[in-house]
Amino acid sequence: MATNGGIGADVAKASDRQSAVRLLACIDAAGTPVEDGTWGPDVVAVLHAQSRLQALDFWMRYPDYLANELLNEYEQDQDEDLLDQARRIFDDREPDLRRFPMIRYHFGAFEPLDDALAILRASDLVIVRRSGVPGQIREHNYLLTSKGRSSMNELAAAAPELAWYRERANIVARVAGTTGGKALKDRQYLQREYKQTELNRVIEPITERVRARLEAFLEK
Repeated sequence: MATNGGIGADVAKASDRQSAVRLLACIDAAGTPVEDGTWGPDVVAVLHAQSRLQALDFWMRYPDYLANELLNEYEQDQDEDLLDQARRIFDDREPDLRRFPMIRYHFGAFEPLDDALAILRASDLVIVRRSGVPGQIREHNYLLTSKGRSSMNELAAAAPELAWYRERANIVARVAGTTGGKALKDRQYLQREYKQTELNRVIEPITERVRARLEAFLEK
């Protein structure tokens, strides 16, 4: 798998359906619960801002960066579950098998979401609302419907491969907490490989550095 190159580089790319499931899992796991009908009678959660969704998606697509965040939290909390989650990422060879690279643009990792979201919107699983006026959109809001939540549950129950998306999104949501999209991207920029990737190039992995860090923790 190529790890550097321009937009036309030969890198692994998820299908629109894979991306749709991944985004649905992120919105379900990290969305703020809605119980008062503010966004409509069938909306059960809302995820604010495209930048936040892109940042969550980055950690879904780069398991080594996610493992590094888990180790950061382990350093602070000494929660063995965090260390075990990071270890499983490497035991399952996820940095090689589950990495779907993203391109670095001016505001960090980015990939057009329209095609994947169109699949979710067509099935009434997610509603996209935009704040502002055409040409001056202030924020995208991703509304999860009750049908969307039910569909995510059904997918997760259907096969272990699909259950992985929900389980991983729950981990990503835990790492992200309630932090906004810009702040999450700022955290991702702290990794020199991410920051030093040239514009319009595939963001570099940090696999070996994180592996060495994990092994150091496990040896203690």
